[in-house]
Amino acid sequence: MRRARAVAAHHDQRTVAVLVDMLREAAFHQVGFQDYVDYDFAMLTAAERRTMMTHPLSNRLSYLFDHADYRHIFHDKWEFVRVFSDLLGREWMLLDNDNADALRSFADRHQTLITKQQLGRSGHAIHRYHGADVSDWDAFHHRLMENGELLVEENIVQHDALSAVCPGTVNSTRITAFFDGHRTHILSIAQKFGRGQAADQMDWGGFYTMLDADTGRALGDGYDSHGNVHRFHPDTGYRIADFQLPLYDEVIALIDRAARRVPQVQYVGWDVAVTPTGPVIIEGNWGTGVYEVKPSVLGIRTGHRPRFQKAMGF
Repeated sequence: MRRARAVAAHHDQRTVAVLVDMLREAAFHQVGFQDYVDYDFAMLTAAERRTMMTHPLSNRLSYLFDHADYRHIFHDKWEFVRVFSDLLGREWMLLDNDNADALRSFADRHQTLITKQQLGRSGHAIHRYHGADVSDWDAFHHRLMENGELLVEENIVQHDALSAVCPGTVNSTRITAFFDGHRTHILSIAQKFGRGQAADQMDWGGFYTMLDADTGRALGDGYDSHGNVHRFHPDTGYRIADFQLPLYDEVIALIDRAARRVPQVQYVGWDVAVTPTGPVIIEGNWGTGVYEVKPSVLGIRTGHRPRFQKAMGF
């Protein structure tokens, strides 16, 4: 009901009518309630609605195309770094009871440390520390072990084009792709922007805009699932619609390499960081979330589902 009231107020419609429409879309067209809100279903025609990707549909595709015996590689952050180590572009280590000295040596090489718990989504398993703030390395090592922050990574240094938007966060690019056994299909690209935190997720104040999947150019302003619209980045004043993903061709080539690594998991949302020397994989997500156009912000009333349908055959 809360979502229905918000949609009705935003689009000048009756709450009851919106609620009934939301229930109908959920029951018959695999549209999540938040999808209905985020992608402005209240202002779209029936034909336009059917071009939008939604979370229930994406989840169904994940179970169809991502083999159950291999999903753990993407769910388990420790297993992921082992399998994709050569595509990460950064040093990493796993803590154990006896390697406090190795952790300190790691920090001597990399003053900013990123730690990750084994499981977790939306950036909640990610933490950032600075070596200069640590005075007792045995105690720090013990604390990380107790918290389950056993994966320690070198902090990624991002490309200047991304630092210009938000220098305090690694601004990742979510590339949703499908590997058909022969070819990697790029289905959609979303550019996420942070607010100086360890992660760029919306739960950390971040937002995103969609990029043209064929060029890497921003389609317009930024937005999130909380009703916020950002024509300019709140911290730097960068105009979001001016953004161009750097090294676009290299990014797509990296996704193709990554998608072939575990071909049994065909449908993946890849998080990529572009560095001064090239793109690197941050992580891959099976059961990937959906990023779509927001018509009221971008002025684009059709979504990415036709690209998904063409590649995946549904």
